[in-house]
Amino acid sequence: MTQTTSVWLVVALALLAANLPFISNRLLAVFPLAGPKMLAVRLGEMVFWYFVVGGIGLFLEQRAGQIAPQGWEFYAITATLFITFAFPGFVYRYLFKHR
Repeated sequence: MTQTTSVWLVVALALLAANLPFISNRLLAVFPLAGPKMLAVRLGEMVFWYFVVGGIGLFLEQRAGQIAPQGWEFYAITATLFITFAFPGFVYRYLFKHR
């Protein structure tokens, strides 16, 4: 896998994982819940998926070569990007009228 392909794979996974808590009514898209999922649970899932996608990105970076050291700026930017990726799912869940 080339480096460009792995970068686009991580971006696509981040886009999917950021919207997954808002699209699925199951906990982590696997476990059914008795009642509706609250916003706090959805945000907790977003944090979980952020770390999962980050781990996949770290694994792909390690396979490509040496892992570059990251400062707090990197994590602030990637978290902000992940939240931005989640916007379509948030709009679908909370701002569209469902019949």
